Amino acid sequence: MAAPKIAIIGRPNVGKSTLFNRLAGKPLAIVDDQPGVTRDRREADGRLGDLKLRLIDTAGFDDLAAAGMEREMRAQTEAAVAACDLCLFVVDARSGVTALDETFADLIRRSGKPVVLIANKAEGRAGEGGRNEAWALGLGDPVAMSAAHGEGLGELYAAVAGKLDGFDDRDVGPDEDDGDTPPLRIAVAGRPNAGKSTLINALLGEDRLITGPEAGITRDAIAVDWLWDGKRVRFHDTAGLRKRGKVADRLERMSAADTLRAVKFAEVVLVLIDVERPLEKQDLHIADLVVREGRGLVVILSKWDTVPNRTAALKDLRYEFERLLPQAKGTPLIPVSALKKKGLEDIMPAVADVHRNWSAKIKTRDLNDWLRDMTARHPPPAVNGRRVKPKYMSQTKSRPPTFVLMCSRAAAMPDAYKRYLINGLREEFDMPGVPIRLIVKSGKNPYADGDRGGSGG
Repeated sequence: MAAPKIAIIGRPNVGKSTLFNRLAGKPLAIVDDQPGVTRDRREADGRLGDLKLRLIDTAGFDDLAAAGMEREMRAQTEAAVAACDLCLFVVDARSGVTALDETFADLIRRSGKPVVLIANKAEGRAGEGGRNEAWALGLGDPVAMSAAHGEGLGELYAAVAGKLDGFDDRDVGPDEDDGDTPPLRIAVAGRPNAGKSTLINALLGEDRLITGPEAGITRDAIAVDWLWDGKRVRFHDTAGLRKRGKVADRLERMSAADTLRAVKFAEVVLVLIDVERPLEKQDLHIADLVVREGRGLVVILSKWDTVPNRTAALKDLRYEFERLLPQAKGTPLIPVSALKKKGLEDIMPAVADVHRNWSAKIKTRDLNDWLRDMTARHPPPAVNGRRVKPKYMSQTKSRPPTFVLMCSRAAAMPDAYKRYLINGLREEFDMPGVPIRLIVKSGKNPYADGDRGGSGG
């Protein structure tokens, strides 16, 4: 049985994201004293005692009549309420009940959803007055708790369990999805305002993420699930990465750290490059970061509808990209216009190809046949009058493909020759867009007695 969806709602800065992180068991949402940090709705699995939950963190908003991003934030919150099975309505016990709290209470009442009222930040005497005021909202007995300190979770469990009697989804055993194939994790990264959220919305076919002309709208790395060709996909929309020297604000530093974490845990990363300002230093830095982290790479050329001579432009961009970033040779470059829904159909097949290559395993026999050909065609140079002699090679792991080359005088092998071998591996075994790691070691050859063959692994 699916876990019940729990929407955490309330005005800005009452501790919704802190409670979300507490129930999720890890710091998924960015938390800061500045109000309005959360903008998009974020979902994650969580537990409260023996209750499995599907949590939805939502944005607080101040002005009901506001336009632009504030209106979109309100729409995201209303969508979360409409989709949930239970609302956790959070008020600040230290500030007491405000007019905006009453507005949120009306929203919940109109929805008809069951609700648990939480008086957060209730630790100590300072929260007693606000907890008593919360009674006036007419939403039942407020649960006094401190999400930051983990106080009151027992009372919250009792209240939530009482509202979810119909679900009866208590389970202390393994999660129901343990036997399923995990989703393909795709991070979408790039400079601010490159069109990352717009691209994901276009692929999903719905306005799931807040977009706008302003840079820096996305702050958290938001996970969004999707089904493509019968396969589960999880997109991670990330905050735009600026040059490190330009990041002075604490909140932006946390957003950048969240983006880097999303890249590290992704399998394939879509790096968006704005073709109105293509291949800037920061674009190359982000793509290089993906390669260094060992993730599969696909480059998305966004806003392609603004390019006049597209065939020549694509050829030039491909040449410049491989010249400036030779370690990412063969990376797919996909031109798209998310606003006009052009080129979107090419993205996921490219992702699937890169993911397959990223997971590739090559037989040891094939590797060593290839190595003999490569060294016969271009032997390693002599260093200090003594030649480096490659002996054999094997694949030690995939994701990304990692190879160990045993040779004499391993420390003396020039970097240029390593690049020659890596490029040869990429071409011979058809692994474009995938970082390849080559480790050169000295040691005894286990095949010296004539035993050959087997699979790299």
